[in-house]
Amino acid sequence: MSLSVVILAAGKGTRMRSSLPKVLHNVADKPMVGHVIDSARQLGASNIYVVYGFGGDVLKATLTKDNTGDDLTFVEQVEQLGTGHAVDQASPFLTDEEDVLVLYGDVPLTKVSTLESLLAAKPDDGMALLTVHLANPMGYGRIVREEIAGQQQVVGIIEQKDASPEQLKINEANTGILLANGGDIKRWLSNLSSDNAQGEYYLTDIIAAAHGEGKTIATAHPETEIEVEGANNRVQLATLERAYQARIAQELMIAGASLRDPARIDVRGKLTTGTEVSIDINCIFEGKVTLGDNVLVGANCIIKNSTIADNVEIKPNSVIENAVIEADCSVGPFARIRPGSVMKQDSHIGNFVEMKNTTLGEGTKAGHLSYLGNADIGSKVNVGAGTITCNYDGVNKSTTTIGDNAFIGSNSSLVAPVTIGASATIGAGSVITKQVEDNDLAIGRAKQRNVVGWQRPVKNS
Repeated sequence: MSLSVVILAAGKGTRMRSSLPKVLHNVADKPMVGHVIDSARQLGASNIYVVYGFGGDVLKATLTKDNTGDDLTFVEQVEQLGTGHAVDQASPFLTDEEDVLVLYGDVPLTKVSTLESLLAAKPDDGMALLTVHLANPMGYGRIVREEIAGQQQVVGIIEQKDASPEQLKINEANTGILLANGGDIKRWLSNLSSDNAQGEYYLTDIIAAAHGEGKTIATAHPETEIEVEGANNRVQLATLERAYQARIAQELMIAGASLRDPARIDVRGKLTTGTEVSIDINCIFEGKVTLGDNVLVGANCIIKNSTIADNVEIKPNSVIENAVIEADCSVGPFARIRPGSVMKQDSHIGNFVEMKNTTLGEGTKAGHLSYLGNADIGSKVNVGAGTITCNYDGVNKSTTTIGDNAFIGSNSSLVAPVTIGASATIGAGSVITKQVEDNDLAIGRAKQRNVVGWQRPVKNS
């Protein structure tokens, strides 16, 4: 049977103290509702309906940019009249034959495996609820059960404000996440009443309607409470962030990575690790990052959208973005590898070296205090401390090409476009503006002049 998902995302989130819609606040650098959309897609949903209200233009622009796909439809809830009213806005799009799963845009940590359990629990002629047992269910709707045919069956949900003292003792709580047949849910929604303490159309009232029709109401449960927690303020948002990071850290360690302190790693995207990977404290991984076997990542590193091959050491305080580091390389400490850079096998970048749109050949070394931009550097080249490729003339970027086995002396400036031949040598302190042929020595310095008796300037009194 096909599946459609309705995601409720219309809340303003006043307690966030923000101009953004609540569901656009980030967990791991992705809007909360983005995580929910990802889960819906992993379930194989044919259609995903996002019910929006406050900040609709911003929400649609953000999600269209980050969650492209023909499966996504935006449905406006002009007036916020309760959860039942919100789901009902999607009713015109739902078919009678499909299953409909209701999710919440501010509940980003529900595992796909939990939702799969909910789908499996739904009987053919009935519905399924995701419920959770809480030590303190304050604020949650309570699951009301009665004994039917020798079993405690769900017969309804009572909201906190409408519950009797006896019902408030129930610790099985409603998460709001439910699954029902499209035809059934549309019928139940059309009959909702707002005769309650809030004067709203409660989605939870469809449970009693289902029971009244003799439907079987099955339940499934999350592994942990955090899976069904939402965020109404920034304190709760931070709680979700840390829970998410703890989950990712656990997954990495189970996969074989060693984390010096699992509480001090942030993964804001997808991190894939090989065997015997070691990650020190305070490292941040953004976008899609792959670490090969035997990779060592030192403290305080930031790696974004990059591939790191086997036996690479990333030393502390290094930043790598949109780059490829081949096997047996070393980077840092305090190195910056910028977009478009490639380090070939067994090449080395040292402290305070910056690369941008540059290829470093196999076995090449740049150990100290250099800027290498728009350069194509061959194998086994030695780049001396303080060397820069002057790649920008104020209008255009130009390329510096350095052949195999060249030696670039310290404090040299290579003014692009320029080519340094194979096995050529550049004398320290040179400014090179013309091609250097293979095996040649180039020295580009002004003649030294010593001024006898020169007086230093002094401050005016």
